Amino acid sequence: MSASLETTFIAGAATVTGTSRYRKRFTSRFQADFYRDSIGGLPISSIGIGTYLGESDDRDDDLYTATITQAVIRGINLVDTAINYRCQRSEQSIGRALQALLREGEVARDEVVLCTKGGYIPLDRVQPPSRAAYQSYVQQEFYAPGIMTPDDVVAGGHCLAPGYLAHQLARSRANLGTQVIDIYYLHNPEQQLDVLERAAFLERMRDAFQLLEERAAEGDIGRYGCATWNGFRVPPGEAGHLSLADLVDVASTVGGKDHKFRVIQLPINLAMVEAIRQPTQRLPDGRTVTLLEAAREMGIAVVASASLLQSKLASGLPPQLRDVFPALATDAQRALMFTRTVPGVTAALVGMKSIAHLQENLDAVLAT
Repeated sequence: MSASLETTFIAGAATVTGTSRYRKRFTSRFQADFYRDSIGGLPISSIGIGTYLGESDDRDDDLYTATITQAVIRGINLVDTAINYRCQRSEQSIGRALQALLREGEVARDEVVLCTKGGYIPLDRVQPPSRAAYQSYVQQEFYAPGIMTPDDVVAGGHCLAPGYLAHQLARSRANLGTQVIDIYYLHNPEQQLDVLERAAFLERMRDAFQLLEERAAEGDIGRYGCATWNGFRVPPGEAGHLSLADLVDVASTVGGKDHKFRVIQLPINLAMVEAIRQPTQRLPDGRTVTLLEAAREMGIAVVASASLLQSKLASGLPPQLRDVFPALATDAQRALMFTRTVPGVTAALVGMKSIAHLQENLDAVLAT
């Protein structure tokens, strides 16, 4: 990436001073616990905007850009994405929204927490028309330049090789238009356990964490973590299980006691309650506890994904839930409030590309 391109990036990163300023500006609008100090003391909105679903087209680009812009204007300062979402278009939509917000003076860069993920091979704005076209794309974009090798890739599209991650991080910074990504997640690292023995997997994670510690020291990222689907939800002994204690140990080995592995992401919702109820994590002292208990003891923040389970929980919930949340008007609000109020959850992510849905979600947490 050229130096001239670097100088066009938005400078700065989320800071305690900036996010505290943001909270002060909006706190009177919301319930007392809406902003939460976590992830290095940054005050973060307990609802974050996600950008996973949608078509890879200009229409959804515009919808996301408009909704992200309004989310930040209305009190949400946690924005989550991944480089592979919508063929890199979700990152680019966030970049356009942030540029507009800064240009109009609606927000400062140090007030917003930007999160993205790397691990899956991202497409370039459109889906290839065939498997052969995809393979040609991967060969031309990644194998031929030496960014990764076929041996680095599992499941046809997942890679955690350090050189590949460095390349993806640079591309994400370009898509977002920012010098710094506040939280950088390894995306579903448990995918590697499909082909690797556990010892080899931990060695691969060590190499990936080493790269991320170096990028944090250089100022490209603030902190890093793992964003998972199954890894923290399945018990020890099952395929794909992730041990939080093992990951913290790897981070401590490569980064010391001040390592930057400080946050994890996993699904927590009315239909997926493993993090709350299932003892999936073994602690160094031999105890087996829930993921949320383990994270609390190790000082790792937890961000909940899939709060509405890709809209499956937005309607048709059991009538008794209305008694649990009598002040709420819709099932989407009830499902979101369930996740947001789980003890130990820093923030609940919900995908939003409609300003009407954004306001519906915010209505659930307005001050009364």
